[in-house]
Amino acid sequence: MSDEMDHQPDKSCCAARRHDNSTAPLSSSIAFHKPLKAGKPSENLPQAPMILLPGGTFRMGTDDLEGFPSDGEGPIREVELSAFYIDAHAVSNREFKQFVDDTGYVTESEQYGWSYVFHLFVSEACARTVTRSVQRTPWWWVVEGADWKHPDGPDSSMEERMDHPVVQVSFNDALAYCKWSGKRLPTEAEWEYAARGGLDQKRYPWGDELKPDGQYRCNIWQGKFPTVNTSMDGYVGTAPVDAYSPNGYGLYNVVGNVWEFCADWFSVDYHQSASLQNPLGPPSGQSKVMKGGSYLCHRSYCNRYRVAARSSNTPDSAAGNMGFRCARDA
Repeated sequence: MSDEMDHQPDKSCCAARRHDNSTAPLSSSIAFHKPLKAGKPSENLPQAPMILLPGGTFRMGTDDLEGFPSDGEGPIREVELSAFYIDAHAVSNREFKQFVDDTGYVTESEQYGWSYVFHLFVSEACARTVTRSVQRTPWWWVVEGADWKHPDGPDSSMEERMDHPVVQVSFNDALAYCKWSGKRLPTEAEWEYAARGGLDQKRYPWGDELKPDGQYRCNIWQGKFPTVNTSMDGYVGTAPVDAYSPNGYGLYNVVGNVWEFCADWFSVDYHQSASLQNPLGPPSGQSKVMKGGSYLCHRSYCNRYRVAARSSNTPDSAAGNMGFRCARDA
């Protein structure tokens, strides 16, 4: 596959690929900061409801001037989908733990022995052991012992974040969870259809304005990326999976919070000549589509917290801002 068909989106807050050779000795240009606390847990976590969407046609993609044409966001095209079910929220730590407890599954980050952690979340003690960062995105540190149970490094825990989305899981880990749960990952078209919540060509799941009436509607970065996060939206890292108001279809956090893997292989132009009825993406590739942006997205750097935005990563890659939600045939 050509580089054009599978390029990695530029200036992205998503992590480097697992086998990226651009890791370098830790840069002294990024100063250590006191580790940030997790967001306030939700008291009433939904029991992983699935929402039935009737299908139909919708206008997918965007020609928005704020978009990234080089990512393959456009052109706008009318896509037809069959009915399907989709999770109301991303898979939580509690749900993933049930899967691991039932199956003994070992994630890829655990097998590799390391994963990518955003530099502000690494404890002072753990930071002394970190020797490598990603050269072109030095806020991503290579942390030994980081995995879904220890998302910020070996001395961290997800125990106080049971209702937050599971992170440090790969596409392959997501597939294993789907198989156990009798579900599957949504296609990119299904994901975008669901994320739009019935609105036509709006920038966000709730409309075109990022903060209607001055209210935060998603978990993204505020401040100066990548060193100062004012957490004006209430969270510095992940938020509970049911944080903020749901969209018109009842889905939570489809933008911001964590990137979500889709079933499709990533391409910037395959959709321009492919079928527009239940599209599945190209038959092969090097990386998988991710949608929705994350808590690290910021307008000054990576405004991919729009419903039409897209990114990608290899099937074995994981980081502290990557998760997933499931779908199922109707």
